[in-house]
Amino acid sequence: MGRIVQFSDVHFGIENEAAVEAALAFCAAEPPDLALVTGDITQQGFRREFEAAALWLKALPEPIFVTVGNHDVPYWSLTDRLFHPWRLFEETTGHPAHDHQFEGKDFMVRGVTTARGWQARLNWSKGVIDLEQTERAAEALKATPPTYLRILACHHPLVEMLGAPMTGEVKRGDQAAHLLAEAGVDLIMTGHVHVPFAVPISAGNEQCYAVGCGTLSRRERGAPASFNVLTWDERTVTVTVMTWTGSRFEPSRTMGLDRRRTG
Repeated sequence: MGRIVQFSDVHFGIENEAAVEAALAFCAAEPPDLALVTGDITQQGFRREFEAAALWLKALPEPIFVTVGNHDVPYWSLTDRLFHPWRLFEETTGHPAHDHQFEGKDFMVRGVTTARGWQARLNWSKGVIDLEQTERAAEALKATPPTYLRILACHHPLVEMLGAPMTGEVKRGDQAAHLLAEAGVDLIMTGHVHVPFAVPISAGNEQCYAVGCGTLSRRERGAPASFNVLTWDERTVTVTVMTWTGSRFEPSRTMGLDRRRTG
């Protein structure tokens, strides 16, 4: 019924150039219903990195949906981090940083911002989620037809993944994940940890899943560059991990997720 290609953590500035170009070719060969990019399109938030990222995004087949990540702030400008954290992102990419959504013929994606320019703890790379913004997203997704695939996109995983090479430590993440699950959201799609995964959220009927994506950068954390391909029908969402071999992408792992009942 549908097909989404998810990229994340491309980190222009330290991108894997061959993998980035091969990812474009993959999408061009069979354009998906949506190209979804879940944050960290740059490494240090420099204008030149955003401009390179914007050119790559524009080369992807439309439609495209992009969320911001913690690396998408002006890393070395405290003033901009404090007062204009997403200005360069929005100016160069043309994508909003907050409360955006895309509706396809049988699915909807809604974005929530989990990255911050600064926060009241030492490690500003960790995640924070606003429950009011989450509630708005949940209501928008819940209002779609019951047969729709409902997707929440953000950068940080809302629940910690056992065995992941790093943590998101999202403030209010568990609360947000449970709120979304109870609203009938099917997938919470994220990046940040640079490894792919798909696990159920332990709330509701456990048919809300956290789906994580790998990286297209040279900043690998024990796993090669990769991206996800999602396909679905009335009963199942299938997540196929496309892994970089050094010369091409090949499917390396397939995860089947049971969809929530709509009857």
